[in-house]
Amino acid sequence: MRRLLLALVPITALMAAPSAAESLSIAGNWKSADGKAVVRIAPCGTAMCGRILELLGPTPPGGAKDTRNPDADKRGRGLIGLKVFWNLAPGEKRFEGKGYSPERGRYFDAEVWRDGDRLRVKGCVKLVCQTQTLTPA
Repeated sequence: MRRLLLALVPITALMAAPSAAESLSIAGNWKSADGKAVVRIAPCGTAMCGRILELLGPTPPGGAKDTRNPDADKRGRGLIGLKVFWNLAPGEKRFEGKGYSPERGRYFDAEVWRDGDRLRVKGCVKLVCQTQTLTPA
């Protein structure tokens, strides 16, 4: 019986350990890789979402719009407050969900993870992927 209890202790510890994605939060304000925007990532429902909090640099009168959206009905919406990440749920090592690039007008599968004090974002459209590094804002 003692051997059985000793064997169960490591298994119980592993079950209680958080996944790598849960141990390093992705929540916060992050400056985009191109330095043009600040994105706030925060909980929304049971997952994490990211919205454009601020545009850095000059903006046109009336504010910047989502002019490259593939849906013509959405091209007039403003970029401030626009959801650019959604359904980011913790996986084994990364948060996985969906993203949108208003600069390119493309939706993509997203993987997001912490790399020290930086946030890495991998976006894939079909088989083409690109990874960018966001910095604390």
